[in-house]
Amino acid sequence: MSDRDLPGADLGALATWLREQHPGVVEGDLHGTLVPGGKSNLTYIVSDGAGREVVLRRPPLGHVLATAHDMGRESRVMSALAGSAVPVPQVLAVCADESVLGAPFYVMSKATGAAYRTKEELDELGTERTAAIIERLMTVLADLHSIDPEDVALGDFGRPEGFLARQVQRWRKQFDASRSRDLPGEIALFEALAEHVPDQGPTGIVHGDYRLDNCLVDVTLPGDPLTAVLDWEMSTIGDPLTDLALLLVYSDLGRDPAWSAAVTTAPLAAGYPSNEQLIERYASVSDRDLSHLSWYIALANYKLAGVMEGIHYRFVQGKTVGAGFEHAGGGVYMLLENGLAALRR
Repeated sequence: MSDRDLPGADLGALATWLREQHPGVVEGDLHGTLVPGGKSNLTYIVSDGAGREVVLRRPPLGHVLATAHDMGRESRVMSALAGSAVPVPQVLAVCADESVLGAPFYVMSKATGAAYRTKEELDELGTERTAAIIERLMTVLADLHSIDPEDVALGDFGRPEGFLARQVQRWRKQFDASRSRDLPGEIALFEALAEHVPDQGPTGIVHGDYRLDNCLVDVTLPGDPLTAVLDWEMSTIGDPLTDLALLLVYSDLGRDPAWSAAVTTAPLAAGYPSNEQLIERYASVSDRDLSHLSWYIALANYKLAGVMEGIHYRFVQGKTVGAGFEHAGGGVYMLLENGLAALRR
C-alpha cells in the first residue's frame, strides 16, 4: 500500500495543516503506514523528511457510534496524565476540523516498546519476565485508579454520580445504534444488570479498554518497563472497577481456544497469571472493595459484546479496514452468555 493509498490519511493535507498550525512538529514530506490489527480507531506511524516518527490517530471509516471514537477525549486524558505514574505518549497536535482528513484526529509522540498480544511473543521472554510484566500491568492500573481526577484537571471529564447505572443504559443504546439482528441474550443480560446495580466505589479515572496489547513494554530497557498506556477512546470518570473486570474478561477470552486467536493468546503464555492471581495482585496495591466483582464482570461482557456488535455492523456494511472482522458477530453471542453466567455465580 503506497502512502497515497492510506485509508483515511491524506498525508499531504496532514503535512500542510501541521506546518501551518504546529510548526516544528514535522519537516518535509510525510510517509506513513497503517498499524494493522486495530478494530476501532485507526492508527498510523508517520515519518517526516528528517527521519522523525509520530503517531496519527483518527476514527474508523464509515459508521461511527456516538462518543465511542472521540479524538478530543483521548487526547485530553493523555495530556492530563503527562508526568503522572501512568506512562502516556506526548500529545503534539489536536484537530477538530473534519475538512483536513475527513474526521477529527490528533498526533502524538511515538513511544518506545511493543504491544504484546500473543503467547509466542511472551514465551520468548520467559516465564519470570512474563509474570513480572503482567504484575506491572496491574500496578499501573491501580496507579491510574488512585489518581484523583481533580488533581489532574479532569474533574469535569465525566459524571461519576450514577455511573454504573448509566453504563448499563449506555451500552443498551450502543446495541440499539448498531442493531441489525435479534439478540435475545442481550435483552436478558441488560435486564439482569439493570436490576442489580451495586453501590459505586470511590470515583476515579476509567481507561475503558485496559489490557496488555493496549500498552507498550520496552524489553530493551532495564526491568522491561511499561512505557505507554494507549487507546484512551473509552476513558471517563466513574467506577474504576469496570477496568479490572474488562481485563479479566479479556484474559478469559485469551484462554478460550475458540476465541483466543481473535482476541489475544497472551494469557496462554507460561507465567501469565490466572484471573485469581490478577485479582490478588490488584487487591494488594489497591484498597477498592471487590465484593461485587461478578456484577462488574457481567457488565464487562455486555460492554464488549456491544463493541463487537458495532464492529459486526460495520463489517456487514463493508465499512471496515483490514482482516478478521468476520468473526465479530459470533463473539457477541458468546459474550452475552458469559455475562449471564457471571451473574449466576
